[in-house]
Amino acid sequence: MPSGQQARAQAAAITPGGKAAGHEPAPADRVRALFGGHRLSPGQRRIAQYLIDHLTEAAFLSITDLAERVGVSQPSVTRFATSLGFSGYPALRDVLQPIALSAVAGSPETREQIRRNELQAAVDAEIENLESLRRLLADTNQVLDIGRELARSVPLTILGLRISVSLAEYFAYAARRIHPDVRLVTRGGSVAYDGLLQSRAAGGTWVLAFAMPRHANETLAAVRAARSTGLRVALITDLTLGPLVDEADVALTAGTGSRLVFDSYAAPGVLSAAVLQAMADADPERTQARLEGYEQVADQHKFFLED
Repeated sequence: MPSGQQARAQAAAITPGGKAAGHEPAPADRVRALFGGHRLSPGQRRIAQYLIDHLTEAAFLSITDLAERVGVSQPSVTRFATSLGFSGYPALRDVLQPIALSAVAGSPETREQIRRNELQAAVDAEIENLESLRRLLADTNQVLDIGRELARSVPLTILGLRISVSLAEYFAYAARRIHPDVRLVTRGGSVAYDGLLQSRAAGGTWVLAFAMPRHANETLAAVRAARSTGLRVALITDLTLGPLVDEADVALTAGTGSRLVFDSYAAPGVLSAAVLQAMADADPERTQARLEGYEQVADQHKFFLED
């Protein structure tokens, strides 16, 4: 049986020709709305996250199959449904199935277009992620608040392990232009703990962590280690529920593109840039001085090609 990534590779195979793919619906927001405002146990949060991540399949599973895939008992699934106000799991499933169908609905022509041009379908999915991020940023207070906190943390630690290393490196590279002491942690275990401990001992108050799928246990361990040193944690992730979010002081979410064999990160990249902007706005005088300093260094060393 092929792995999940192998199946994605096969499904995303590029064929020549084809017309532009139509927009996909964004059912995840509708599913999250069912869970919003409810206090869920850790096991119930796992069920909720599985339904969000695997909606088009999970909405049609029996209670036995869903419990087995999530790793909980059947009574746990029933209690989860009743905690949301449903009479039981069948009633919840009746609500989830139309949402799941909307994710794959559309005219036969649209479905054929998606099959013929998976690249455009992947772009459409990323547009949906960006639209969700746009709605999140309608209220700028959270991003501005965390930008101020990160700007005040000297040193500031940026954490990203495994697939999240690239996002962490991008953020750290840009942040060093506007912040006096940025420290990057891209290895887990004792190396991460030592770096976090040193940052706290030097006066740091915050760590910004990136956690993209597949979410590594060592990222959770590093976040917990940061908390144990006294650092506060801001998290950029695609998750809305789960232990990583539970451990963070602030969690900012942005969806990842998952239609191709490897994930894409348009929305997390824009969210990262928004946080950097908020850091710059928090101390405009320091930002201006540091940017001017970088420009002078660039001129001295002729980093840029001249005509």
